[in-house]
Amino acid sequence: MMSTVPRLVIAGTQSGVGKTTIVAGLLAAFRARKQKVQSYKIGPDYIDPGYHQQAGGKPSYNLDSWLMPEVRIANLLEMTAKGQDLALIEGVMGLYDGGKNGISSTAQIAKRLQAPVVLVLDVKSAGESAAAVACGFKEYDPDVNFAGVILNRVGSHSHRQMVEEALQRRNIPVFGAVYRDGAIQLPERHLGLTPVNEHDSEAIMLRLQAKIEAEIDVSALMKLGQSAPPFEVMQPVYPLPNGAPVRIAVAQDEAFSFYYPDSLAVLNGCGAELIPFSPVRDAKLPEKIDGLLLGGGFPEMFLVELAANEGLRKEIKAEAQKGMPVYAECGGLMYLCREIADFTGHSYPMCNVVPARSEMRQKLQTVGYVEATALSDSILSQKGEKLRGHEFHFSEMIPDADFNWAFSFSKLRTGAVYCGGFCQGNVLASYLHLHFAGNEMAASRFIEKCRDYQRQQGGHNG
Repeated sequence: MMSTVPRLVIAGTQSGVGKTTIVAGLLAAFRARKQKVQSYKIGPDYIDPGYHQQAGGKPSYNLDSWLMPEVRIANLLEMTAKGQDLALIEGVMGLYDGGKNGISSTAQIAKRLQAPVVLVLDVKSAGESAAAVACGFKEYDPDVNFAGVILNRVGSHSHRQMVEEALQRRNIPVFGAVYRDGAIQLPERHLGLTPVNEHDSEAIMLRLQAKIEAEIDVSALMKLGQSAPPFEVMQPVYPLPNGAPVRIAVAQDEAFSFYYPDSLAVLNGCGAELIPFSPVRDAKLPEKIDGLLLGGGFPEMFLVELAANEGLRKEIKAEAQKGMPVYAECGGLMYLCREIADFTGHSYPMCNVVPARSEMRQKLQTVGYVEATALSDSILSQKGEKLRGHEFHFSEMIPDADFNWAFSFSKLRTGAVYCGGFCQGNVLASYLHLHFAGNEMAASRFIEKCRDYQRQQGGHNG
């Protein structure tokens, strides 16, 4: 079938040009106008969508053609943006950047969705050369619907005039010019922007909304998005619930916040009731649970609190030893290790489920798409099966001598192969970030393992 959802992509020339700041400001502006806008982020990102949600007032969804099939991307947009005035999509890195051969690049997703693209140009320290950059991006792939630009970090009125005149000579529309302003800068640290739930950004959002309203033609962008042509949508097939519902405890707080809403929705659809809890604050796990999910996040920033919560750490270890299915990603893997060493080398005790030590490094250890081949049967897959995911971490896991590796990883971009993660019994933990919308059978298997455990315990655990 064909979808007529209005849609618009905000792209950049590269990372750090201000895409998230501008998208958040637009979402706040549209919200103030009582216009219904659903936001999206291209690529494997957990932090930017948090700013989308704060500004727009609703969860943001990820669009990624490596983590999920392309058919799922169009379907997700249609399902979540139907009835909205606009689907506002933030790109990843530069317009043409992605995995190997451009997989999951902003350009690839924009073409699949036939969405108009507006490019954010950081014009700090540039004049007419900014027009040359815009021309290059426009002409690089004629199949991209390149609709115009937004100028960012403009220094003065004369600076803006110089750049706009150069763009007008090349018939490139300018939808706004955002002047430099340190008061709207979003805070950053080692993995990029600081998650929105770790600081008070309400004041920044209010300033940002007013600035975007004054310096960007918000109405013109809405009109552009609503001019997008219909695009094709095919209904995907999902695993159906097959048995009694299960209760899965999900770590969700300022230390563990890396979850894709649509990925959790797949678990719901397979028969899971997801019960949030906080490893930072809660003394015990939720009652009557059949499984445990520990997502990624920033445990390294809350080591004092996590270490002090000894009762919960011991309960998690005890439940893992009893055979409760435990699935952990990245920050969750670190939390399950025996200890975590912070950036200064000081160690803090953790759950001691994974026989390893996690150590923070000053440099990024790895980033990119990977394919993971299971080295043994686990709660997500059988030996030899492959899962698609993503890695992005500053920490390094130092395993004990006797260690059961979970996966053989293969990097999409370089082809490098290496072992990763831990698998033993019903525990599976690694640096791999999955999206269950692209690994539905893994989701179904996890739910079935939780159901098996429920039956073994004579009903609900606890």
